[in-house]
Amino acid sequence: MHARMFRLTAGAATLAAVGALAVALPAAQAQPDNDSRTRPGPTVDLQLLAINDLHGALEPPTGSNGQVTHRHEDGTTEQLTAGGVEYLATGLREAREGQRRSLTVAAGDLVGATPLLSGLFHDEPTIEALNELEMDVAGVGNHEFDEGWEELTRLQEGGCHPVDGCYVEGREFEGADFPYLAANVVDEDTGRPILPPYSVQNLNGARVGFIGVTLEGTADIVTQEGIEGLEFLDEVETIDRYSRELRRRGVNAVVVLIHEGGYPADTAYNNRCEGGADGGVSGPIVDIAEQASSAVDVFVSGHTHQPYVCAIPDPSGRERLVTSAASNGRLFTELNMKYDLRSGDIVRASVEGSNRVVDREQPAAADLTALIDYWSELAAPVANAPIGYISEDIRGRGAGTPEFPLGDLIADAQLAHARELDPSAAVALMNPGGVRADLTYAASGDEGDGVVTYGEGFTVQPFSNTVNLLDLTGEQLLQVLREQVTGVNESSPKILQPSAGLTYTLDLTRSGAERIVADSVRIDGEPLDPAATYRVAVNSFLAGGGDGFATLADGGNPLVGDDDMAVLAEYLTANSSAGAPLSAPAADRVTVVQ
Repeated sequence: MHARMFRLTAGAATLAAVGALAVALPAAQAQPDNDSRTRPGPTVDLQLLAINDLHGALEPPTGSNGQVTHRHEDGTTEQLTAGGVEYLATGLREAREGQRRSLTVAAGDLVGATPLLSGLFHDEPTIEALNELEMDVAGVGNHEFDEGWEELTRLQEGGCHPVDGCYVEGREFEGADFPYLAANVVDEDTGRPILPPYSVQNLNGARVGFIGVTLEGTADIVTQEGIEGLEFLDEVETIDRYSRELRRRGVNAVVVLIHEGGYPADTAYNNRCEGGADGGVSGPIVDIAEQASSAVDVFVSGHTHQPYVCAIPDPSGRERLVTSAASNGRLFTELNMKYDLRSGDIVRASVEGSNRVVDREQPAAADLTALIDYWSELAAPVANAPIGYISEDIRGRGAGTPEFPLGDLIADAQLAHARELDPSAAVALMNPGGVRADLTYAASGDEGDGVVTYGEGFTVQPFSNTVNLLDLTGEQLLQVLREQVTGVNESSPKILQPSAGLTYTLDLTRSGAERIVADSVRIDGEPLDPAATYRVAVNSFLAGGGDGFATLADGGNPLVGDDDMAVLAEYLTANSSAGAPLSAPAADRVTVVQ
């Protein structure tokens, strides 16, 4: 396993890196959070193994979704191939060996936006895999609500799907063996959480409370009908409330499983996380970690798909670890600490952690292989059907640029479909978060190089959105472009992927709405006319104002088209063949100044 250890050590005066990164913590600050001033009691070892943002990646993920960056001591980097639950199971089981008190936990988005192997069966295969992984407790993420909160409840409790039923006669889905936690997801009428807010786990006398929280902005990034009647509360206020409640119950050791994250300065999984008071990480998780109750000993985070194990000061100035294990099961975080049996608390200064690579060269876990084979056989008739041909990798968000080739390809497909419905359609826009993987040239199964199967396409577009048409004035369309870099998207822009025909300049040296250069916007080479009406194609998620694009929800004359995955498949089939495969679009529709 490749790993770099991060440890909070009392009395250290400097940062050191000899097998571990030591973060200075004065010994006087290593008191239990209840400030009992009692002498330390006998301690026992406690281990936490954590994942986040698995997204149903049961089979080894392909392309950039299946790689992690390793930084060598000399500063050079290399890409390591990682992921796959067969190997994740092996890694977790090896890490648990010799541990009397070990828990496996998760920080949301275990399901949702999943490849066909899981998504075709409403993510039952992923829940069954998590049961085999011996998951103990998980917080919810925004994607747990992709099919609505009632479906999330079914995944927890079991039972056949209300529409599709059971997939094999006599085999009923039994549900999750572990509790999902949703402390800040409440019924807007009663104010009560829809799932338990926390779970107290007893490990041979060591009692640890886990609070599960998703980002307060979940309502802005999921389909509205799935969360009707729900409210998502402030993360810090929720954490503080249930930390106090756990204390009243005599539970002093507290871990937060939070589906909100940050962005490390160095994206290598073994980064040193250096960089001042914020520990080398930026983003929403920093403010939450700095403000939330000092009773919390560790934050296991997610959502941003980034790798980090960083120390961030709590409100009392004492540092605590905040972790994230990237996504798609490529990494897991190992946390080791001491638990004081007298105070019933985690010894903060003892906490150390590292992200460990899920190496595909280790043996695959036979029980997970059998599970994958079982569901793969059921999915094969759909998954293996060819839908198109490509001549090279077509990169999605892994391209690392605001505009990326696969986003343009999907937008072009949606515009072509829109023009079949209404020849006046002028442009299509695709949300970047809806592009879940790359299309890779190399064969991932029995098909030949360059063949795109339905299963591979579904991995790219798993949400079952529809392609919708709506009318926008030129002024409204300009406002949509500005919403990429303002409002909820100001600090972390969401650049819509444009179809052919739309061009403009994105000037990152400017601030706010001025980053969209208004007089650069062109439709089919003509300047945008603020008073004209344009027919625009977007998916149903965006049409509802998702991802902070509120202006799209005001579009007029709506028309609902086909499922977006069907649209992509139709486009690939119509525009490629074995003899004339598609090349990656140039991704040159947005001129970026930086």
